[in-house]
Amino acid sequence: MTQVPSAPRRSRHRLLLSLLAVLALIVPASAVAAPKDTVTIQILNVSDWHGQLDPLDVFGVGLVGGAGAISAYWNADRAANPNTLTLTAGDDFGATPPLSNFFAERPAILAQRVMGIQFGTFGNHNFDRGVAHLQQMIDLARTPSANVPGEPFQYVSANLLNLKGTLRHVKPFEIVKIAGVKVAIIGLTNPEAPELVFPGSFGPIVITDPVEAANRARAEARRAGAQVVLGLIHAGVRGFDTGGAPFGELIDFANGVSGFDVIFGDHTDIEFSGMVNGQLVVENRSKGRTYARTEITVNARTGAILDRQTEIIEPFSGAVTADPAIVSLLQPFRSELEPILGTVIGESTVQIPHADKCGTANGRTCESLVGNTVTDAMRLTYGTDVAITNSGGLRAALTCPEAGGGDGVCPSFTPPPWKITRGQALTVLPFGNQSATFSLNGAELKAMLENGVSRTGAQGRFPQVSGFCFTYNLDLAVGSRVTGAVWQAADGTCTGSAVDLTAASTYTIATNDFMATGGDGYPNFGARMVTRNLMDNDVADWITANTPISPAIQGRITCTGTGCPAVLP
Repeated sequence: MTQVPSAPRRSRHRLLLSLLAVLALIVPASAVAAPKDTVTIQILNVSDWHGQLDPLDVFGVGLVGGAGAISAYWNADRAANPNTLTLTAGDDFGATPPLSNFFAERPAILAQRVMGIQFGTFGNHNFDRGVAHLQQMIDLARTPSANVPGEPFQYVSANLLNLKGTLRHVKPFEIVKIAGVKVAIIGLTNPEAPELVFPGSFGPIVITDPVEAANRARAEARRAGAQVVLGLIHAGVRGFDTGGAPFGELIDFANGVSGFDVIFGDHTDIEFSGMVNGQLVVENRSKGRTYARTEITVNARTGAILDRQTEIIEPFSGAVTADPAIVSLLQPFRSELEPILGTVIGESTVQIPHADKCGTANGRTCESLVGNTVTDAMRLTYGTDVAITNSGGLRAALTCPEAGGGDGVCPSFTPPPWKITRGQALTVLPFGNQSATFSLNGAELKAMLENGVSRTGAQGRFPQVSGFCFTYNLDLAVGSRVTGAVWQAADGTCTGSAVDLTAASTYTIATNDFMATGGDGYPNFGARMVTRNLMDNDVADWITANTPISPAIQGRITCTGTGCPAVLP
């Protein structure tokens, strides 16, 4: 074959300049403003989704989220920019409403496939049913089969040890090419996760320091050619100081690592986006209440990041037509579930919300009506002196919404009274925990309470109690904050005699098996506990036997000292 000699380099350069000059005369400046190497990558991200397949009924806002609506929003986002990644940072399943929970989380995974999730990491709730179940979910997520709807997706976590022989197909990170740009996605699991699930749920897996693991994975990804590095960590913002600066594990992580272009957080249901240590950090509200649409503009040739920005989207369900593929996917599950969980099991003369007396939406800072109802049901069912349950185990309102529907498969009605269905009870208590009873002395009871108030802010370990009332002081040292307790009187008021919180006394207690075996940092009483029925069944049966119920805030938990949450009137 005859090869035509190329023109001299200088001649080619003159020819190129001449061509550009001609183009400048006939092409508007706006049409050539963006260099051809510039690529804008769109990242769609949902935080702490918890298999929220149906829309949330947000007070004062309306119906928001749900798999069908979010999928419709995301389909429109991808149509606007096909250079898109879709991510989630842990707890995408676990602690789910009945529509997923009742079917061992399969609907949550299948819906994510149809929604277009491509990468996720693990949070504590992904381990709720143990590693064998988690492996089933990983396999379902990644199955490239015509028999499974949607597209497969990959789980990544860089700070898990002892995966061999325990979990398969989990990578520390993955690199994908989008419009010629190599993008690394690095996952991290929250280090406190093992104490937030039932003991033994992690098997031999050990969680290492996420900062060290992230920096190591980032360096490895860069060596492999990654031009953009994204972090997915199941950690969140805890709050904002008086100057408006965020604080919490997500911020600590961002300050500890370097070289990440965007870090997506999770876990705490707080909305945040901003630059931390030269890195864009983003967290959404949980359960699809919001999602983030983040754009990274990059020079595909050099890898230089030209711009980073994010927008938090509130996906109103009524603003779009739910994705028909999601509707079709979920219908068989609904048809099987509704006759089982739609049964009204009782009524309440008052609404029983998830929020506590301090107005904290997830009920983790103060006494709550749902906490009082659940602990009363446990104590009275088993005839114990006291009952305690962790607020993090209570996941929803107990009474149905007036409009009906929702996660608890409720009828529409006009209150009062407020309807309670079997599904709504399961929505409150989705973990499959068992009630547990045992004897303990007063000092051990105090140790449980001390653990429950050992951390400030909305903490899952915060206790809800029945049979007694207690006071704690935040100005005192951790481990010495509980200043006293009294027995509840027959009418439920906190006017009884003092509770002896020393080893000289002995009491009986009803709690859940998660706490009884050391979950959430509580003392481990596993050797002496007796497991009973499923906790949600106990509560449902008690409501049926005592309907209508009329729970009240009775001053069971009193906070003193600096920094106590304000109690609503």
